[in-house]
Amino acid sequence: MKKLFLAFLLLLGTGAGVLYAVPATLLASVQWLEQQAAGLSHERTEVADLSIHYYRGGPPDGETLLMIHGFGADKDNWLRFARHLTDRYQVIAIDLPGFGDSSRPNASYDVGTQTERVASFVQALKIDRLHLIGNSMGGHIAALYAARYPQQVISLALLDNAGVSAPQKSELIERLERGAANPLVVETAEDYDRLLDFVFVEPPALPAPLKAHLAERAIAQREHYQRIFAQLVERYIPLEPELPKIQAPTLLLWGDRDRVLDVSSIEVMRPLLRQPSVVIMKDCGHAPMIERPQETAEHYQRFLADLQHVEGPQTP
Repeated sequence: MKKLFLAFLLLLGTGAGVLYAVPATLLASVQWLEQQAAGLSHERTEVADLSIHYYRGGPPDGETLLMIHGFGADKDNWLRFARHLTDRYQVIAIDLPGFGDSSRPNASYDVGTQTERVASFVQALKIDRLHLIGNSMGGHIAALYAARYPQQVISLALLDNAGVSAPQKSELIERLERGAANPLVVETAEDYDRLLDFVFVEPPALPAPLKAHLAERAIAQREHYQRIFAQLVERYIPLEPELPKIQAPTLLLWGDRDRVLDVSSIEVMRPLLRQPSVVIMKDCGHAPMIERPQETAEHYQRFLADLQHVEGPQTP
């Protein structure tokens, strides 16, 4: 905690000008501070010739909670959310292959392939049982994992997940169907501003140099993300036949103003799941764990507490 306090002094004091002038340094500093606040460390492992980066923190003997990010995102999406959970759970937030710091092989990135990569990662870390939580594409992967490996999954939480044909088409689906540009792929600095407005109801506050740096980084990766998105569409795996295979209690949590994936997806999923719970967050967008991390964590903690209550006290 003392190191964290000194770091904040540096960021706000004489070092702030240097950090502000070098956005990459500022981003690294902010990420480090968020990691410290969440009690997470940056780790790496090799899985099937792939370098997988991830955050890990919390008690080693606690139940494992694996977080899976969405398209165009990375493990940092979970930092502010995770800080509410590392006191009790061993939290792991993965960079999926193709994203963040993990390897980017010239290979397939469809959800079926990524699900098996996650399974290999879990096996490499010698995790027998775990809680899964995923957002967007990561929710699609988490649900598919829970269907394929039901004996491993204690609980499942899906935050605005992909993989379902919603009764009400989202704005993203309507745009893509009429041939408009994909708002999730950034080609200009203006696109990055539009992306933030599209994904969030209240976009996170970002210093101008940091926002410009993030936009430049997204622009540099646009061709890579275009290829991945094309694979997700071409090799799409619908969740409707998979959901009945899931045995774990499942939380469906959605922002009611999600423009990427419509909240009406819940109407499809709820009757197909054995043990569904539903939370709809008012005036929230596609990534609740970023837009309102504490509130999202409170909903998730209640879900986990209810699960503990049903199962009874755990043997120490």
